[in-house]
Amino acid sequence: MIDKSITSAEEAVADILDGASVMIGGFGTAGMPDQLIDALIAHGAGDLTIINNNAGNGEAGVAALIEAGRVKKIICSFPRQSDSHHFDAAYRAGQIELELVPQGNLAARIQAAGAGLGAIFTPTGYGTQLAEGKETRQIDGVHHVLEYPIKADFALIKAYKGDRWGNLIYRKTARNFGPIMAMAATTTIAQVSEIVELGAIDPEIVVTPGIFVQRVVEIASPTNHALAA
Repeated sequence: MIDKSITSAEEAVADILDGASVMIGGFGTAGMPDQLIDALIAHGAGDLTIINNNAGNGEAGVAALIEAGRVKKIICSFPRQSDSHHFDAAYRAGQIELELVPQGNLAARIQAAGAGLGAIFTPTGYGTQLAEGKETRQIDGVHHVLEYPIKADFALIKAYKGDRWGNLIYRKTARNFGPIMAMAATTTIAQVSEIVELGAIDPEIVVTPGIFVQRVVEIASPTNHALAA
């Protein structure tokens, strides 16, 4: 019997080792897997490469990972905002490496990894510092930059509901990067509000099929760090 359900967030992240690459879903705090991140901090893995849309908000989530000194490198599209002070401090101190990727390119490169593509050409970034040292090509009269897929050892994502096979549905904008990250990681760990019986999710509305998910952990009443702050 296939059963990917895990009893706790701590157990779900227990094999994330030092030096791992970890995708973390979320657009700001929307869809951020708070409890999985908290469990990862408690677990103690460090020297991590984090792939996320931004570099953390306030004191929670990715920001807390950075504050704890666990992040070696971050790949993101939006590293600075009014409450990204932990990233700012670590970057200015030379304690963290940044790979800045335009948001569309970030999504496209993650999608490319999930699709098994070798590389993609995109016009975004051509003629800027982000294209320095990269192959360029003119396609249909438009200059493009060669970009390589972004994949990861693990993806930590948040969904609305899941079943024991790992089929997932999302709630509104909390969907954001979750589906493509699930496809681009070797091991996808999903935090859900409820694990329902097999067959309770209409196959027509499944967003992330279970084939892309290795572990599902139910957090029935997750703490919303953004509201608790």
